[in-house]
Amino acid sequence: MKKRLGIVGLGLIGGSMARAYALAGHTVLAYDKDESTLSFAMLSGAVHGLLEKNTIAQCDLILLSIYPGGCAQWLAENGQFVKKEALVMDLCGIKQEVCARCFPLAEMYGFTYVGGHPMAGSQFSGFKYSRANLYQGAPMVLVPPRYDDIELLQRVKDLLAPCGFGMFSVTTAQDHDKMIAFTSQMPHILSNAFIKSPTALNHKGFSAGSYKDLTRVAWLNAPMWSELFLENRENLLFELNTYIDSLTEYRDALEARDEKTLTALLEAGKQRKEEVDG
Repeated sequence: MKKRLGIVGLGLIGGSMARAYALAGHTVLAYDKDESTLSFAMLSGAVHGLLEKNTIAQCDLILLSIYPGGCAQWLAENGQFVKKEALVMDLCGIKQEVCARCFPLAEMYGFTYVGGHPMAGSQFSGFKYSRANLYQGAPMVLVPPRYDDIELLQRVKDLLAPCGFGMFSVTTAQDHDKMIAFTSQMPHILSNAFIKSPTALNHKGFSAGSYKDLTRVAWLNAPMWSELFLENRENLLFELNTYIDSLTEYRDALEARDEKTLTALLEAGKQRKEEVDG
């Protein structure tokens, strides 16, 4: 059955959602604060109409693909127009702050809200980089109001089917943010800090895969990531302090010309990689 979808925010994530659903034959209504982006999305065929107060009630699924602080604000202003049978999902990179504000709003207005985090993306941002196959085979993390609501989880999977996610993980907002600090936010900080070495200015001709892997996400959306980092501050500080302590061990071994300790540190890192990904 064809659905009517509403998307708030047409950046890389929201734009790719729009393209995936449009490609599958569903009707996509959207809102973006940038009118030129919205016009471009409509011209490209990814969006079929405007998501406005008088069209919100038409949507079976509404995806909030904006900064965390804007999700609850949008729901507070527009929740009264969402039909009771609809599902609303945010696509933000952090969950505790967003879910704490959005779950009560959904309960007050009578619709269903689920936190969502598609584990896919690019170092580039904006609708022009969006693509219909961005989520093909990618993991999707869900934060439902109840962990054991199997019927709701199946409903969510069915509604998200046009995206082609490869697997779904169900967790709490707290556990999500703790893990994301390690798997997503830390790599962005490390990459962004690493590229600031003065040596980077002369890397061409001396760099290959290792350099590209480490620096890819240094090209980031600074305002968005700043908000995500600050809203997940405690978890991110734990990971950052742990990493700094580890780096200090390597530095101390180098300064002391301590080959035995340095070798042991490198072996321990190799073994940990084998444990977690081998």
